[in-house]
Amino acid sequence: MYRYDEFDHAFVAERVAQFRDQVERRLAGELSEDAFKPLRLMNGVYLQLHAYMLRIAIPYGTLSSRQLRKLAHIARTYDRGYGHFTTRQNLQFNWPKLADMPAVMEELATVEMHAIQTSGNCIRNVTADHFAGAAADEVADPRPYAEILRQWSSVHPEFSFLPRKFKIAVTGAERDRAAIQVHDIGLHLKKNEEGKLGFAVYVGGGQGRTPMIAKMIRDFLPEEDLLSYTTAIMRVYNLYGRRDNKYKARIKILVHETGVEELARQVEAEFAQLKDTELKLPEADVEAIRSYFSLPTLPQRPEGWESLARWKKADPNFARWVQQNVAPHKNPDYGMVTISLKPIGGIPGDASDVQMDAIADIAEEYAFDEIRVSHEQNLILPHVALADLETVYRALAAIGLAEGNAGLITDIIACPGLDYCALANARSIPLAQEISQRFGNSERQAEIGELKIKISGCINACGHHHVGHIGLLGVEKKGAELYQITLGGSGDEHTSIGEIIGRGFEPEKVTDAVETIVNTYLSIRTDASEKFLDTYRRVGPQPFKEALYGSAAEAA
Repeated sequence: MYRYDEFDHAFVAERVAQFRDQVERRLAGELSEDAFKPLRLMNGVYLQLHAYMLRIAIPYGTLSSRQLRKLAHIARTYDRGYGHFTTRQNLQFNWPKLADMPAVMEELATVEMHAIQTSGNCIRNVTADHFAGAAADEVADPRPYAEILRQWSSVHPEFSFLPRKFKIAVTGAERDRAAIQVHDIGLHLKKNEEGKLGFAVYVGGGQGRTPMIAKMIRDFLPEEDLLSYTTAIMRVYNLYGRRDNKYKARIKILVHETGVEELARQVEAEFAQLKDTELKLPEADVEAIRSYFSLPTLPQRPEGWESLARWKKADPNFARWVQQNVAPHKNPDYGMVTISLKPIGGIPGDASDVQMDAIADIAEEYAFDEIRVSHEQNLILPHVALADLETVYRALAAIGLAEGNAGLITDIIACPGLDYCALANARSIPLAQEISQRFGNSERQAEIGELKIKISGCINACGHHHVGHIGLLGVEKKGAELYQITLGGSGDEHTSIGEIIGRGFEPEKVTDAVETIVNTYLSIRTDASEKFLDTYRRVGPQPFKEALYGSAAEAA
């Protein structure tokens, strides 16, 4: 795990002192809200529907036990005893007082954390595959490159006031677990025929009001050119991105209006001027950063295989949890454990201070002191010996987080919605809870198989509904909440934007509509091995429209 250098420590300390002065002046009435707003946003402080919200950066989703314990302490001391893990691998506190914000940031600094650039028209928290460095299918760990991008982009003088916010994601496996094709820049780490590391570069993806899938503009970019090429993209965007209309200011609109070929030409022309400058990455520097992310020394634990088989046979719930929530590790004696923050009927992504403390203890004892945050609002223990899985399962069960539902219908992504957010049109959380309870039976979930439901309370798509197998979007119609349904979305290596299936549904009818969709799928799939998304891509929307509306005409 990366450790702050002297610059990082000094920079964060200076920012804390600066923001403390700004808050004091705001509370004293010396700064108006209009003057204070851009200052607080630079430090991750939002004004939501009922209170201020603080968004804390978790670079590439990697946490230590010490850091998670600090987040638990902040939840207890300055909030209401919980935090909300987001789809950008960050953590949000929804109820801190403005007067306490400098103290919170000072506490964060003691464990090498901050909230800088979690808001504003800048390069936001760089995200990565939550299994990075441990996955059996990985070409290379993408986190060193995410860290290089973090260092480069932090208060970058040229890119601190972009036309709009900017998001970068990096993955290091063929299976895309970082949703790189719905980011402003997506980087797929790969090797060429000579075995050299580099990146496929995607530009112009995004969700929100105008969802678009990113276009590949480079099939292979050598790793040493990462910063020069990224700078070239940012310069083209900064120069030509629209500033007259915030709804058309993202780079996806620039790609669409300019054309991918012309935009790629402009980037390549800028890159030609930069590639042999000081932005070229020295191999020694890359190796130095890479050393922070070395795989921990994992003792061989072959006894785990026999024990695991015995425990699975003795406990069906444990067996189900292993099947859904434990993924293959590079070391066959280990697994990667997904801690589902989606207990049946719970609030997706929320974790209490007690749960965070307990997870920190588990990680310290059984997972080499490391926790990850996924963009699917779950936590990951990346290095757990098979021999320790039963103990870890029991410890998670004791805090209500042993649900074996990762990737299933109750593993729902949801934004905070109208319960918290001033931008929302509808409530995401109660709907997620209702659907979770309706489909909570474990046998039924197993019968349905992989099915990703994603819920957004407004068109900004913080719940990633566009790439949900079933997406639910809250809209407002004549002062009432309504939910639009999309089908067929996906955020993996075969990214697709969901299709709007027809007219919206009132809140009390949405769960029944989801059940109709699920029952239709079960009735038309070829066999139990055909997943929902495969069925939808095979048959298209019509069977689902007919089941929901009776006829295509009614769906209009």
